[in-house]
Amino acid sequence: MTRARGADRRASIVRAAFEVIAERGYRGTSLAAVAERVGLTQQGLMHYFPAKEDLLAAVLEARDEWDLLHFGHAPPGDESAMTVNQLAELVDYNASRPGIAQTYTVLSADSVTEDHPAREYFHDRYERVRAGMTQMLERHRDELPPGATPEQLAPIAIAVLDGLQLQWLLDPAQVDVPAGFRTFLTLLGIKPD
Repeated sequence: MTRARGADRRASIVRAAFEVIAERGYRGTSLAAVAERVGLTQQGLMHYFPAKEDLLAAVLEARDEWDLLHFGHAPPGDESAMTVNQLAELVDYNASRPGIAQTYTVLSADSVTEDHPAREYFHDRYERVRAGMTQMLERHRDELPPGATPEQLAPIAIAVLDGLQLQWLLDPAQVDVPAGFRTFLTLLGIKPD
């Protein structure tokens, strides 16, 4: 098997895993279900991903890579370098890919349990995102409501984004994530371009 064909197969497995996780959650996803989705046996799939945890890691890495490929500037994993306009652009982009947003939402919710294999990933990601959001808001300190600090507002901003995304996934006709996020920024006194 050529290296390129193997990479293509891995990519198709990761895409299938995204779909199955979005439908069933991580705990309800089996290697057999993902293998069936891509037309492999479970043993065939295990040639590429020996354990379910390996596949989960690939799914999370792929999501971050897709974001990076789309942006070509401050990557979503480096929120400290993002501007408010770049964050608004990321929100717009995520609203165009409901399947990925759904998978991310399911995995992040699943990860709150002690033994979940993605718990550390999401813990570290939220820690990094809070720090980056704090730095981004710090650059707008003079525009923020009186008495509110970037450190206080960062987790609230993240909660707004996550909450809007969840509501949009449940009722896309009624919830507009990009408009809601821009309204939130306006409430903070920040006006994105």
